[in-house]
Amino acid sequence: MHIEVPKLRAHSFREFAVHYLMIVLSILTALGLEQWIERVHHRHAAEYAREQIDSELGGLLRDIQASIQTDETKLAPLIALDKAINDDMAKGLPDAQINQHIRQLSSGFRLSINWPAFTTQAWDVAVANQSATWIEVERLHRYTAAYAAVREAASWTTHNATVTLDAPRMFDMQTRIRLGKDVDPVEFLSVSQQMIVSSKQTIAYLQDASTPIKAALELSGE
Repeated sequence: MHIEVPKLRAHSFREFAVHYLMIVLSILTALGLEQWIERVHHRHAAEYAREQIDSELGGLLRDIQASIQTDETKLAPLIALDKAINDDMAKGLPDAQINQHIRQLSSGFRLSINWPAFTTQAWDVAVANQSATWIEVERLHRYTAAYAAVREAASWTTHNATVTLDAPRMFDMQTRIRLGKDVDPVEFLSVSQQMIVSSKQTIAYLQDASTPIKAALELSGE
């Protein structure tokens, strides 16, 4: 059996080669364009995520600082009352005189602990849609540290802010003082110390949370 291979003319081969190269170039161009579009999309998504996260962290920082200031202002009269009664005890004053002093300063015998709403919506969205993975590494690390501190502070205020406080005992003491009844000075100091510790610990957690938030916002110039 005889098979004769058809002879291709030179210009036909060149046309085929040109056509083939055009196809290859078209594919490479399409792939490159797709990658470029994807990079642009990722960059825009990361920029939007940064804007939302910075805005959220900035609001959180302002709210935390306002809560710290409020808590410290309202804690000051309680600390002054506690010190005054401690001084009375150290001087050996009679209980009746100490109780008179307690009633005079009773407006300071209040516990007021404030904290902000620890919102994390912008961060949660960025993690859910994976735009967080396109944020530069250093910034992402700072965001992660900031939101970890926010969640820790939120957990503290929700579950542990008053763990050292005997609330029924505090309310009973406040009621007796409001009605003009004498209280045991030692018991009074025990309750006042519980109130002071609870407030100070909350302030400390808020201050700890503000530090990594400030570090995260430094990269944005806020």
